[in-house]
Formats: sequence, structure tokens, C-alpha cells
Amino acid sequence: MAEEKNTKKQVPLRLSEKLYNELMRWAEDDFRSVNGQIEYLLTECVKYRRKHGKTTDEE
Repeated sequence: MAEEKNTKKQVPLRLSEKLYNELMRWAEDDFRSVNGQIEYLLTECVKYRRKHGKTTDEE
């Protein structure tokens, strides 16, 4: 099971140039790569969703 937890999926992602540039500046401010910043933001969104009682089971 620990092996599955550390496995990462590759997901192709298309972003507008404007959004990518904003994420790049934000990532630099936080000393992260753009990929790391996107992963961090998505993780925080999932935590927020769980905290506020919204799970994938309810959809």
C-alpha cells in the first residue's frame, strides 16, 4: 500500500499562457516548481472540500 501512495500519475494539462505565467510567478514566490505549485494548490483544494463536508461519495 505504501508503494501506491507514493506513485504519481502523469496528467496532461493545457493552460492559457496567462494562467501559466501567473502560476509560475506564484511558484517562484513559494520556492516551488510550477508542477509542485499546481500539486500543492490541488491538494489544498481537496483538503478544503473534505473539511467542509463535501466528498466524492456525495456527488
